[in-house]
Amino acid sequence: MSFIGNAIGSVVGGITGAKQQAKAAESAAGTQAAASNLAIEEQRRQFDILTELLRPYVEAGQPALQQQQALIGLRGAPEQQQAISALEQSPLFQASVRQGEEALLQQASATGGLRGGNIQAALAQFRPQMLESQIAQQYSRLGGLTALGQQSAAGQGAAGMESAGAIGDLLAQRGAALAGGQLARGSVVRQSFKDLMSIGALAAGAGGFGGFGGAGAGGASLGGGISASSAGASSFGRF
Repeated sequence: MSFIGNAIGSVVGGITGAKQQAKAAESAAGTQAAASNLAIEEQRRQFDILTELLRPYVEAGQPALQQQQALIGLRGAPEQQQAISALEQSPLFQASVRQGEEALLQQASATGGLRGGNIQAALAQFRPQMLESQIAQQYSRLGGLTALGQQSAAGQGAAGMESAGAIGDLLAQRGAALAGGQLARGSVVRQSFKDLMSIGALAAGAGGFGGFGGAGAGGASLGGGISASSAGASSFGRF
């Protein structure tokens, strides 16, 4: 009986140890999943910070592109005329035209051609030429803002793709960790069931040994009876 008791104790101890191992596996899986969650949150936080840093450049690039389109007529004639009129009435253009016209008049006055036809033709052509030059310069300046906004938007997109890839990897790691913990618990449940079946088998075996012992006792009594009968037979012979 001591052998059977030790065997049952060993099985029970195995179940307890397996449960402890499963608990440790689940705890480790939970720790890894929590670390993955923290890493995911940090990835998102860093992306949000980058988005805020690039936001002014992205926002500047969009209206600059719209103004470029308006200047060259891609947004329709009314908007083109409005963009050119706004440029013509700007303080920068007015100051440039005034300075240029004064320079022409001073030159004509110095050469005695103030009232000549050449100076009048020059004055008539000067403003449209200045306006055309200002349109080209404005388009170029707007192009710088457009390119800056485009680069910033591309940077946001690249950062978003990189962050999405990192978050995807972290989610996979978290899923693998949680799945590992669940598999460990499932393995313990299956193993515990097998061990309980083993305990049942050992217990059944212990009952069988007890029955055999009883039969042995009966056999001893039977042997005693036989001995007694033999003794009687001897007495009968003597009688």
